Amino acid sequence: VQLQAFGGGLVQPGGSLRLTCTTSQNIFNRRNMGWYRQAPGRERELVARINNNDDTVYDESVKGRFTISRDNYKYTVYLQMNSLKPEDTAVYYCNRWPSRGDYWGHGTLVTVSS
Repeated sequence: VQLQAFGGGLVQPGGSLRLTCTTSQNIFNRRNMGWYRQAPGRERELVARINNNDDTVYDESVKGRFTISRDNYKYTVYLQMNSLKPEDTAVYYCNRWPSRGDYWGHGTLVTVSS
């Protein structure tokens, strides 16, 4: 697995989680990175992305609630998720942006439920 995402779990609506994605220098290497998610019965979608200058772009559904960040020395990208909603329930993945098919890992499941 080239990119490993972890930090998911079960959380109540309104709660928070922080996802972490680690990878190698070869993959990370100052490239644009993104967090994606796939909910049951839906296609995988981009949630947030960040470039090497820390410029960020968010899907409208998470703007103001999620924050993407990166650590260029640890080859790691983070997703801080606050004010979680049931509709945020999905498997979350990280990848470059644009994504590469051979870089998808197993993802981490986030379940928002009371």
